Amino acid sequence: MSIKQISVFLENKPGALYAMTGVLAQNRIDMRAMNVAEASDFGIVRFIADDVYKATTVLKDAGYVHSITPVLGVAIPDVPGGLNKVLQVLTDAQVNVEYMYAFLGGKDVDHAYMIFRVADQEKAASALSARGIRLVEQDEIENL
Repeated sequence: MSIKQISVFLENKPGALYAMTGVLAQNRIDMRAMNVAEASDFGIVRFIADDVYKATTVLKDAGYVHSITPVLGVAIPDVPGGLNKVLQVLTDAQVNVEYMYAFLGGKDVDHAYMIFRVADQEKAASALSARGIRLVEQDEIENL
């Protein structure tokens, strides 16, 4: 019940993000979702790719330090309060959200998609599923 997120460590300088996304573009890798967090000397680019194996292979070959992290993908009804409902379920289950980010995609215009990094992924997935909230699988992300 998880999606593989790729995290790339980049030096915080002009052109670093451009160079990394250029490697992905040249190899026809599509990023489905992306988040950038920065510190003074480095940044962390977190993204979901259409082909995890290919993305990590080309990043490694290009010399980028990266890791793979399991995250939850959630389809959230695109209505006011949709995200709040999901966060209520996680709060009720006593699951801490470490970070999250949104993305759009696919033909399902009735839902927004969120990526969640949580402290207890199994507990979160179980609580969300029990309340009828749809989790998004890796193959669905790859085919958006």
